[in-house]
Amino acid sequence: MDEKQYCVKLSVNPSRGLVDEKFVILVQHAPPGSELTVHAFQQSEDGHGWDAFAHYISDATGRVNVSEDCSLGGTYSGIEPMGLLWSLRPVPGSKPGLRLRKKNVQEPMLVTVSVYEGHRKEGFADLVPLASVLVERWYMAPGVRRIPVTEGGLTATLFLPPGPGPFPAVMDLWGGGGQLVEYRTVLLASHGIAALTIDYLTTKITKETGKLVNLQYFETAYRFLQEHPQILGSRIAMLGISVGSSMALKMAAYSEVMKLRCVVCINGTHVQPVDKDIEGMIKLETKQLKELLCFCVQVGRLQCPLMLIVGEDDMSCTSQESAVDMKEMMERAGNSHLLIILSYPDAGHLIEPPYTPLTRASNFIPYNSLMVLWGGQPVAHSRAQEDSWKKMLLFLRVNLFGGTRPGAAPLSHL
Repeated sequence: MDEKQYCVKLSVNPSRGLVDEKFVILVQHAPPGSELTVHAFQQSEDGHGWDAFAHYISDATGRVNVSEDCSLGGTYSGIEPMGLLWSLRPVPGSKPGLRLRKKNVQEPMLVTVSVYEGHRKEGFADLVPLASVLVERWYMAPGVRRIPVTEGGLTATLFLPPGPGPFPAVMDLWGGGGQLVEYRTVLLASHGIAALTIDYLTTKITKETGKLVNLQYFETAYRFLQEHPQILGSRIAMLGISVGSSMALKMAAYSEVMKLRCVVCINGTHVQPVDKDIEGMIKLETKQLKELLCFCVQVGRLQCPLMLIVGEDDMSCTSQESAVDMKEMMERAGNSHLLIILSYPDAGHLIEPPYTPLTRASNFIPYNSLMVLWGGQPVAHSRAQEDSWKKMLLFLRVNLFGGTRPGAAPLSHL
């Protein structure tokens, strides 16, 4: 390429935005019909590098528009506007079992997008790009407030949207990995819904007992939201994934304290001992529970709308079988109008906000870093994440911001 004749320009618009916001990557002033590689690189907070790349041919005007043009190869193929994010993978030579997760939500994810001459497949760190742009991807929108919560023995974080409120709220429960995970929670607040994330597995109520929290822990969190001056106490929902999904189902069905407006469950199961706390539930294998019908949460008891989000290639949970059984339970109870099931072929267990890279398998720290297979195929999983996030936000808005009585969002809207 004659650098004197051609000065390649690269733009990403917007270069600063929320993680679920699409951007447009545009290459200009390249030689017409030239081979180009568009590359993305991100260094995670734990120091590991992640990258993605795609091959393009510039058009007659020397342009490549990643949102409209077809990738001829790389970490994805075809027309994929956000492929450089959802196809991110650990750079070659990285240790196995990595998962890309944001820890400090008060700082952006920084992604360097570059364009290179030729169709490159490796060695990007040793190449000089034709042009580069630094992109900021935020979970936390301007004006969102982060409030650590320790009241009543809780280990939690509350995120409030911009403005005076009061706001409807979501209790956000993550899965068996424990810890205080904030990135999905703050993204909900960035979309106008107050959200409380709770650590309920690594937290101990007292140092004396050394036992996991009991079910009253969730009721304590619910009461905290009810009594908060900037929360609409009658408009609270629960959202859970994996073990968090199972806990949300149990509390929605049996708690006399929690009167939820709606529940969203991502790849969880209703098969669990309804008469045991968290510790008792975790000790029992799902296969053992399936043999005991009395160990199923009777979801027909639910009086609020329920959305089930299911990955049909979920390799770590019987979420698809559970969804079928829950559908039958709701029908027998005459509550099928409250149920929405979103089922996605070839999507895995870890259905997260849009453009999060697929983690098909990763180290699972609570079990001595055992490698756990989560499942999922990259393209289908990406589609599931984008579609389910959009429909989940609509479901929450309809039921939290809607009329005086909760009611399931019409299927035609989803």
